[in-house]
Amino acid sequence: MKIIILGAGQVGATLAENLVSEANDLTVVDIDANRLAQLQDRLDLRTVLGAGSHPSVLRAAGAEDADMLVAVTQSDETNMLACKLAATLFNIPTKIARIRANDYLKNPEIFTPESLCVDHIISPEQEITDYLRRLIDYPGALQVLDFAEGKVRLVAMRAYHGGPLVGHELRDMRKHLPNMEARVAAIFRGNRAIIPEGRTVIESGDEVFFIAAAENIRSVMKEMRHADKKVRRVMIAGGGNIGRRLAAALENDFQVKLIDHNKNNSARLAAELHNTLIMVGDATDEELLGDENVDDMDVFCALTNDDEDNIMASLLAKRMGARKVIALINRASYVDLVQGGQIDIAVSPAQATIGPLLSHVRRGDMAVVHSLRRGAAEALEAVVHGDAKTSKLVSRRVEDVKWPEGVTVGAIIRGEQVIIAHHDTMIESEDHIILFVPNKRMVPKVEKLFQVGFGFL
Repeated sequence: MKIIILGAGQVGATLAENLVSEANDLTVVDIDANRLAQLQDRLDLRTVLGAGSHPSVLRAAGAEDADMLVAVTQSDETNMLACKLAATLFNIPTKIARIRANDYLKNPEIFTPESLCVDHIISPEQEITDYLRRLIDYPGALQVLDFAEGKVRLVAMRAYHGGPLVGHELRDMRKHLPNMEARVAAIFRGNRAIIPEGRTVIESGDEVFFIAAAENIRSVMKEMRHADKKVRRVMIAGGGNIGRRLAAALENDFQVKLIDHNKNNSARLAAELHNTLIMVGDATDEELLGDENVDDMDVFCALTNDDEDNIMASLLAKRMGARKVIALINRASYVDLVQGGQIDIAVSPAQATIGPLLSHVRRGDMAVVHSLRRGAAEALEAVVHGDAKTSKLVSRRVEDVKWPEGVTVGAIIRGEQVIIAHHDTMIESEDHIILFVPNKRMVPKVEKLFQVGFGFL
């Protein structure tokens, strides 16, 4: 597939890294020559220096025969204009735009083929806000990912000594949860992926990914570790796009405090947020955190635009008594360094938002894609099409399909029904299958399984 990416920032660079290894012809466009040089040094792709909203730049990037344009610059207006040009001048089939401003998102009619010609919208700030909200709703989880419009969730947890299942075989889960269907999709022990089987024993410290219907998630989490205390108080550092959105999402259900260093921005936040206590100050100020009782906070979220400030504020809040701290970290190299120590969860914006982009790029019908473990693994919701003659999946049991090594089938969504997959579960046309792929190099093989052939038998 020939893909043009406009913007070599965090989102664009992460997308390029994910796609360049999958036999795609990539061209990245940016106005920053240094960013392009850094990308070209690391990845096998073309780069074009210039503004993505200029027809001549798009033409130089190969727009005349491109299959897809992904506009993820920092400017909504540049992204929208580029999609319009891609449609009217170059007839590019698929056009994706990153949109940050709520004013645009509240008026979806402007993105139709008759207006701006944007086929798919991604909003990284909203994706991260939703991601953080799920982490707050499920204390104890490292990741909470939605499938089938929220009917099914995949949760990652750290197994701790004393949890009912720790030290026991996976098949014992049915004894603990006799009336509830759930499935362990993957286990990571350090950096090693372990294929879950009935006799697999969960050890303390394992990172366990399990899948279940949304209403059963909390019961399954109790099997991995003792239930964490329910969240009531949240402190947010940073009143930018993400901090403001998160406060708005939380303020009616939790006690929320927000710290921002800018007086003018704080005044705007105070006018917009009605149940959030707004404070002007520096989130790395120990005296301010003490005065605002950070030690009573169930969750502290550091969401400023500065990685170092987020790290320092989180470490300080944790040392002063905050129960759980979450830091937004843009630099991928920092994420692995800080998570799991004093900082409970480090969220990478690029990794949290790459999934919606990948779902549009993947071959086959991919309804949802989630990037896991810093892009090394993926969880997919793929739709089965065809019939027994044209599909490698239809009218076959799960155990009869030649899945790539390590791939786990977690659940099947059939209409409104959630089916936790077992070896003898029969696959039907139009099923949504949720898969865990522990090594993303296996994704092309998974895609081939879901492609419809002409009487492949």
